[in-house]
Amino acid sequence: MPDPALLETFESPSQQSFYIEHVHEEFTSVCPITGHPDFGRVILRYEPAELCIELKSLKLYYQSFRNEGAFYEAVTNRIRDDLRDCMKPSWMEVTTEWKGRGGIRSTITATAGEEM
Repeated sequence: MPDPALLETFESPSQQSFYIEHVHEEFTSVCPITGHPDFGRVILRYEPAELCIELKSLKLYYQSFRNEGAFYEAVTNRIRDDLRDCMKPSWMEVTTEWKGRGGIRSTITATAGEEM
């Protein structure tokens, strides 16, 4: 089970509006139906309010999905929910891009806060 307790934050270096994008190229989880591994990329974009996510903790959090059986949509929404609860950003978007399987590639996007 993915562990949101792994997530750590630090105080935003500026109270002015700015946006951050982090891309994780080696995301893995498991298909809950077949048990086969799913490979993808996670793109996190956000506007911090008071807190920013610490990258090593984010990497460890992403790795906690490695043996988790979940559909793409559930993974994307779980990441959004856990990061939203941890950072409370002004705005956030989590996009997952999944490698093709059976000729189908998928992209899922979940947002929180005001849309850009």
